[in-house]
Amino acid sequence: MSNLRAISKILEPTINLPLPSDFASKHPAQPRALGEGRLTVSCSKTGKTQVQALRHAGSTKLVFPQSHKAALEAIVVNTAGGITGGDTFSLHATAQSGTSLTLTTQAAERAYRAQTGEVGRVTTKLVVDAEACLNWLPQELILFDHCALRRNLDIDLVNGSRFLLVEPIVFGRTAMNEELRDIRFYDRIGITRNQKPLYLDGMDMMGDAVSHMGRAAIGNGAKAMASLVLVADDAASYLATVRAMLPPTAGASMIAEDVLVVRHLACDSFILRRDLIPILNHLTHNSLPISWRL
Repeated sequence: MSNLRAISKILEPTINLPLPSDFASKHPAQPRALGEGRLTVSCSKTGKTQVQALRHAGSTKLVFPQSHKAALEAIVVNTAGGITGGDTFSLHATAQSGTSLTLTTQAAERAYRAQTGEVGRVTTKLVVDAEACLNWLPQELILFDHCALRRNLDIDLVNGSRFLLVEPIVFGRTAMNEELRDIRFYDRIGITRNQKPLYLDGMDMMGDAVSHMGRAAIGNGAKAMASLVLVADDAASYLATVRAMLPPTAGASMIAEDVLVVRHLACDSFILRRDLIPILNHLTHNSLPISWRL
């Protein structure tokens, strides 16, 4: 018993750390969400993708639906229920040689109203080795009025990697008649192969999103949009089929011999998802995550 009391005296100061409080402040600091996830998958002797290393902390959790397939599916869960100013989330995933990994989200992510001077940050790093396949298929990001969010998505590929990406964004919920009149949204996507730039994309939208998206050269009144990128040796073979599946508000092109890019605009999130599902199902060989189904 004496030993337990001694240990308790040593640990108590580190467990019960005092937090600075200024109750007289007119603008007290609000609690913020922190989340981190790290995942590495490797190939077993039987050719099945397996978890080699896993760490998740704070408001980020990774769950793995049961499957008898050789590929592995991981669902990223934000237990905070959304993102607001001051929140920080990070994810790092590596698909080693011979593996097949699909990353998706439990539901649509939400960027909520932020306090003045605060910005939410989401950082994602994906690494795909040779002869490995990684599908990055998050569900929609829904922006709310007065949100402030900075996202960075970086992907490192090498020769022989296969990578599929989709990033849907919704500018307010149409069913709730939401209009975004004052937002701060910074978005960056960078794909490199052998440490050389392959695909670089970025968007800065500040202020009245309704006005910005209403311009013919930007959104022509669209309330939802998506970017899709496929990097694969056989990417060109999908071009004709994907074009035939797209509505008039979307387009597909090859920006390199093995890089297929799709830009998609829609009047709302339902139409966007309805159009994307058959394309994603086709590009994933009928293995689209169940969370994507209508």
